[in-house]
Amino acid sequence: MLSSHAINPSIAKDPPVGGFFFLRNTLCYNANMVKILQKEEKTLHEVASQVPVAEIETPKIQKIIADMKTAMHSQDDAVAIAAPQIGILLRIFVVSGRALLSEEEMKEMDEHTKIPADQVFINPEIIKKSKKEFWAHEGCLSVRWLYGEVKRAEKVTINAYGENGEKIIRGASKLLAQIFQHEVEHLDGKLFIDRARNIEEIPPEDQGEKT
Repeated sequence: MLSSHAINPSIAKDPPVGGFFFLRNTLCYNANMVKILQKEEKTLHEVASQVPVAEIETPKIQKIIADMKTAMHSQDDAVAIAAPQIGILLRIFVVSGRALLSEEEMKEMDEHTKIPADQVFINPEIIKKSKKEFWAHEGCLSVRWLYGEVKRAEKVTINAYGENGEKIIRGASKLLAQIFQHEVEHLDGKLFIDRARNIEEIPPEDQGEKT
């Protein structure tokens, strides 16, 4: 998933100092980068499998998590990524540390802001959703450069395992709740454009990039 500054052009034209700027990427990576699949790929439309809990700390799963973080951080506008987006059909997603900041912290973010560590969610399950919903502006690393509005629950609670096998139960609202819902849909083989309204294409040159 993408940051709000990339998703909403009106915000992107004047992001705060230290905000998330949109890069004019070609989706071509060097040998040290991990390819991010695009919407035409079959893998993105398949349901991902559970990760055996006993295997979470194995080198194989830890390498997948590391590759996901590499792919996510290769894109300045990314706030989260799911394993199917790098071709792995396992129920894992990673949320960027900057997306874990409060809305107030994000608005005031600068070079001195301490960014939390990225958080990994394995076998996530949304166990509670608020009845209150809102229309969220969304974009996706696997649906470059399309944007739209998706109805999301304003608050959710998620149950998952962390990258060290620890149990996680976390509540979230607004942006983080939106991210959780977007990423779980990836694991179910769904893309936001499957049910978005007002879909439009906004090429990178119109994103309000600052130089």
